[in-house]
Amino acid sequence: MSAARTTVAERVRLTAAALTLAGAAAGALLPPLAAWLLGLPWSPVDGPARLVTSVPEPWRTGGAAAVGLLGGLALGLLAAHEALTVRVSDADVELDVRDAPRTFTRAGTGLAFRDAGRLVLLAPDGTELAREKSGLNPQRLAAAFTAHGWPWADGDPYGADFRRWVRGAAGLPAGADALFAARERALGAKGDARDARELRAELARLGLVVREESTRQYWRHATPVAPSPDTSGG
Repeated sequence: MSAARTTVAERVRLTAAALTLAGAAAGALLPPLAAWLLGLPWSPVDGPARLVTSVPEPWRTGGAAAVGLLGGLALGLLAAHEALTVRVSDADVELDVRDAPRTFTRAGTGLAFRDAGRLVLLAPDGTELAREKSGLNPQRLAAAFTAHGWPWADGDPYGADFRRWVRGAAGLPAGADALFAARERALGAKGDARDARELRAELARLGLVVREESTRQYWRHATPVAPSPDTSGG
């Protein structure tokens, strides 16, 4: 193992720049698109299209491009805010996302793996420590963990144990249904991602591991992680 710290990060600057330029380009294309829509026998957005074409040039094209640029910039900043940076050492790993870095010790972590585009850390008792959306290169991520002697799996070894949540399902502890119902609302179209994360933590305290696909939630009981072979070289 190495005493150095390995950092794996997304290319947020490139992503932000690409989104900003794409927004500006989309904005510049809005006036000709509006004119084309008005030439159709019927348009579902006739009112907005007439509003766009009523603005005189050069304000029409320049203003649309500026609005698109600002929209792209906002999306770029949001992408940068949501991007995950992972810093791994022999002793701990830091997950930095949403300007709220969290550190997990090697001794307190039983397994790390990627599951459906998310980085997952499990405690030795099988409870979930973290589940963060990750656009990081899978090979670089795996190499960072294994280079420092962390137990790593290429996928979720407990994936087959998940069951879809339905109210009143057998095997759920008391209070879980109410938490799942609240989390389902949080995962909705107008949901609150922060609320969903907090409710996941509440379910973890009940010994449940949770994952979702859109608003569909799946659960399993926490299973102690099997000890991994010593990769420290000692």
